[in-house]
Amino acid sequence: MKQYLPLAAIAALGLLSACNNNDQPEVVGGPADPMAEQLKNAAPVELPPSVKVSRQYRCKDNSLLFVDFMSDDKTAIVRTTKEGSPTKLTAPEAGQPFKADGGYEVSGSGTEVTAAFAGKAAQSCHV
Repeated sequence: MKQYLPLAAIAALGLLSACNNNDQPEVVGGPADPMAEQLKNAAPVELPPSVKVSRQYRCKDNSLLFVDFMSDDKTAIVRTTKEGSPTKLTAPEAGQPFKADGGYEVSGSGTEVTAAFAGKAAQSCHV
């Protein structure tokens, strides 16, 4: 037991020596933010919508249509091939047809939609 007493004293001294004995003041608040007033008065930030559901449709002419419906219910991203270039379609109100320049239009968002693209007649497409 007497052999452990000096080891315990050395360990306690080691722990005490780790304490901060620095006399420097600690800065808690930090420097003032130069843009604090601008940020306080800034308009709220609206995040872009996320993908709500992605669906692959088979159309009446046997073509495929890939649609990502977004969480704002007013945006859809359409591709005619799986890795094709996306086309963003928007609707003025939720539940109305999604449209884009060039004659792109998609009506509906469930398991069956009606799609018209670049001068082609509208056709029904289903999951």
